[in-house]
Amino acid sequence: MFTVEVRDHIMIAHSFRGAVFGPAQTLHGATFVVDAAFIADTLDNNGIVIDFGRAHHALKAVLAPLNFRNLDDVPEFKGSNTTTEFLSKYIFEGLAKSARAGELGRPGQELKALRITLSESHVARAQYEAPLW
Repeated sequence: MFTVEVRDHIMIAHSFRGAVFGPAQTLHGATFVVDAAFIADTLDNNGIVIDFGRAHHALKAVLAPLNFRNLDDVPEFKGSNTTTEFLSKYIFEGLAKSARAGELGRPGQELKALRITLSESHVARAQYEAPLW
């Protein structure tokens, strides 16, 4: 399989509910490095998995509503702990729409899967990966 990966970052604030989170129950900030890996069994006629530029633009568009935000104030996240794992799936869903719609320089049905990795530090990260179809 072939993989093309693009990267960006977001800076957010949030808090968690639940004793398991200890001091992270209070409002705190995080800077996440976000990697989006697009996976295909084959290269297309142009010799690519997807277009890097279009993929990076799509990633920026998905991240823009989160950047420099307190996620506790985002209505669609109300009642959810916006954990690294949760955010990985949220970003996956946004990018999957672009990939399936063929907005990345290749027909979406030719892509196999998408993997989102959020790194919150050099020692901790979470991923969400799933087939696109």
